[in-house]
Amino acid sequence: MTEKTAITPATHTVPPAKFSHGVRKGDILQVAGQVGFLPAVEGQAPTVAGPTLREQTLQTLANVASVLQEGGASWDDVMMIRVYLTDTDHFAEMNEIYNAYFEEQGLKEAPAARTTVYVGLPKGLLVEIDALAVLG
Repeated sequence: MTEKTAITPATHTVPPAKFSHGVRKGDILQVAGQVGFLPAVEGQAPTVAGPTLREQTLQTLANVASVLQEGGASWDDVMMIRVYLTDTDHFAEMNEIYNAYFEEQGLKEAPAARTTVYVGLPKGLLVEIDALAVLG
């Protein structure tokens, strides 16, 4: 049986509850929902990248990417992405940011499947993203 390994990049703070930023078991890597926090600074509370959807989405994608990398994966390995938005009016803007980001990444494979849902997040947070990668 393959062991389960918790993934926490050095850029991330310790989660506020008992969960991992990512978990890898065999060829499967699940990235927990990431938000637009800037890289961790020891002794300081997490800081949001900025008040705009663009700032938060780009930082959130960077945070997902760092968990993928720490777990031995890349965006090319991602099969499923879930995007959680706090405002239905942000859907079109988020799609523009998302599409431009992945064009810049130069993905070699077909894009990942994606689901977008609307949720409540802590005050000031506009977007959360998680991902499922299959390696090998």
